[in-house]
Amino acid sequence: MLEPRIQQQFIDSADLNYKLAPTLSGAVDAAVQALLACVTGGHTLLVGATGRSAMLAQYFADAFVGPFERERPELRALALTTRSGPSGTPDLARQVRALGAPGDVLLLISTTGQGPLLQEAASAAHAREMTVIALTGADGGELRRRLNETDVLVCVPHERAARIREVHLLVLNCLCDGVDSHLLGEQENLT
Repeated sequence: MLEPRIQQQFIDSADLNYKLAPTLSGAVDAAVQALLACVTGGHTLLVGATGRSAMLAQYFADAFVGPFERERPELRALALTTRSGPSGTPDLARQVRALGAPGDVLLLISTTGQGPLLQEAASAAHAREMTVIALTGADGGELRRRLNETDVLVCVPHERAARIREVHLLVLNCLCDGVDSHLLGEQENLT
């Protein structure tokens, strides 16, 4: 009988979200503002991740281009691929150098912030005069230390990857909702 264990998963997830709401709301708001500056300036959002976080990158880019919860004009967003380059590993930095431009935003998603591929992508974005939004977990890892003062860190201070990804998904939904709210006005009946 796994019902008690399953119920505990729901409780633990809800508890973490509740505890982090006051801690993360300021950083999420700063990320919304960076995204708004990007889209209202006619720029592009690039979203990168590796491993299991890549599905979140694709989800967010899709929600940004297509409608999130209501119809709106398409917003320019592209999930960077995680397919292997000539070296046998994904080369996100190369994609940033090829596609990024000043004023664009690079959103990086990682449960640890330790991946060198993401650190290289952040450096490539800075070289292109892009803003970086880092959505991380644990202590933010090395990616946290690579950020500039104009970048945004949204760090979920937890060690369990599954819980971090659950919060990441909620944060991504909050980013879409924040952008839509600004562009389209407040929506009633959010329940």
